[in-house]
Amino acid sequence: MKNIISFMAASLLAMLSTASFAQSAGPNDAQIAAIVVAANSVDIDAGKQAKAKTKNKEVKEFAQLMITDHTGVNKQAVALVKKLKVTPEENDTSKSLKQGGADTMAKLDGLKGKEFDKAYVDNEVSYHQTVIDALDKTLIPNAKNEELKALLVKVRPAFVAHLEHAKQLQASFK
Repeated sequence: MKNIISFMAASLLAMLSTASFAQSAGPNDAQIAAIVVAANSVDIDAGKQAKAKTKNKEVKEFAQLMITDHTGVNKQAVALVKKLKVTPEENDTSKSLKQGGADTMAKLDGLKGKEFDKAYVDNEVSYHQTVIDALDKTLIPNAKNEELKALLVKVRPAFVAHLEHAKQLQASFK
């Protein structure tokens, strides 16, 4: 179990790291938009999977919150890129996020009951911490458009709240 979580966390960290943009100064606004949409979509899909699989009331409520909140962030991001007439630009990081999300869901799909719940929540802790780090170290600093930067800054507290909520759930599994 720990190996699955360690693998998922390491994969996510690699995907969101600035190493993906080593050949340039960092992601541009169109790439950041694609990363934001991909990151939120991955967590929406994971939330849907958890909501369908879990029998645990708290995990089900958390999964629904992830679906609702991350769908809202994606709607804001899509509306902003339309307003700015920016087309999200697929890049190695956004592609890796999507693949990593699919891989994580496949691993979680093989788990049941408390083992699934614990793995899902552990993944959510790792995922949200990594996304916060990416926001702070890569996405916000590299956003050139002030409205995009403002959106990233505005949604950051929700990611922090999700992390804290996931940590509380995680503690209940110990």
